[in-house]
Amino acid sequence: MTRSEIRAAFEDGPALVSYVAAGDPSVEASKEYVEALVDGGSDVIELGLPFSEPVAEGTTIQNAIKRALNAGMTPDAYLDLVRDLDVDVPVVCMTYYNLIYQYGESEARSASENASGDEPRASGGPEEFVAAAAEAGISGFVVPDLPVDESGPMYEACREHGLDLIFIVAPTTTPERLERMLDRTTGFVYVQGRLGTTGARDEVSEDTPEALERLQDADVPKAVGFGISSGEQAREVVASGADGVIVGSAYVDIVAEGVEDDLPTADVADRLESLAAELKAGARKGLPEPERK
Repeated sequence: MTRSEIRAAFEDGPALVSYVAAGDPSVEASKEYVEALVDGGSDVIELGLPFSEPVAEGTTIQNAIKRALNAGMTPDAYLDLVRDLDVDVPVVCMTYYNLIYQYGESEARSASENASGDEPRASGGPEEFVAAAAEAGISGFVVPDLPVDESGPMYEACREHGLDLIFIVAPTTTPERLERMLDRTTGFVYVQGRLGTTGARDEVSEDTPEALERLQDADVPKAVGFGISSGEQAREVVASGADGVIVGSAYVDIVAEGVEDDLPTADVADRLESLAAELKAGARKGLPEPERK
């Protein structure tokens, strides 16, 4: 198997993985925001496909998902957005398994009803959405609610279409479960830096060094998320042994402020680009001095 685009993004590391919710507050704004994050130094874009029950998310991203859904974001609109992106970094789809599993079922229902009005044929499973995502330009998936023990169909679909499947390792993940996750994790492993849900924090969790220590022998890059919001925090995380940092809520806070204050999209994009540049610079400072670029 050839090295994935996502893994390659870590080769000149440390990598900055940046999250925004697709369609928040509109499709056109999302495109501009993604491009701004890349201009600021993001190496991977984690583009959220909104789902109505985002169990891993804190209030900040829950509100972003609500705004996106209210604006009409759907799986098909999401794929169209990805096709239209003008960026040269890998895009990871972050979503929940219900949407992936039922995509083929909903498509079959629509086609059946449009054709004859008959009852829709049975369908479902990850294959159709993974195939559609690959065609649109997605490079991999993060699926927070997909247990590794039930991930076989998703894993096989990703392998079939050359996409990475990225698992989230929590501080409470048992050694046995961690081993199974690493057997199926490609691209990078998402290290949950603290217990709880997503959301910007003022300090790096004391759990982070221990979480990275558990993964020191893993044959895949390690990126830490949950709570990172500043260049200094990015520096600390990389200095602790991470190959990259994942940032979401800090960006989404900027988007939310733009919505609340009715700011022009370009102004919000400038703020996103500036924060991405700060985070990227901070991450580089976490490397030993001879390795900094």
